[in-house]
Amino acid sequence: MDEAIGTNGPAATIGHNAGVVSITVEIRLFNSLTRHAGPDGPVRRLELSAGATVGDVVDRLRLPVADVFLVLLNGRDVTPGLYRGGSINRDAVLDHGDVLAFSGPVPYSFGFGAPVV
Repeated sequence: MDEAIGTNGPAATIGHNAGVVSITVEIRLFNSLTRHAGPDGPVRRLELSAGATVGDVVDRLRLPVADVFLVLLNGRDVTPGLYRGGSINRDAVLDHGDVLAFSGPVPYSFGFGAPVV
């Protein structure tokens, strides 16, 4: 199911999104964050205002920031150091067709206190 969310500011008017009112991104939730997926499941598409950020998605999905271990935007880590106590890069801007993945700690990984072999 598509959902619409917006930003607090005006729509982006630079780059190849100039004049675009909305974008569609795919959101994926993994590991312990799947419990926050709701009835739509861990993969969904969201319609966002142009210029929307990772922070807009976190707020909309009401993801508990303390449970987020990794954030990937099109397969690239946009929050390096997050698993070492850093914070989510809420300002990373999304573009039409992006895939944004959120993961909690993986069982039997450093995040759960077990050594990775």
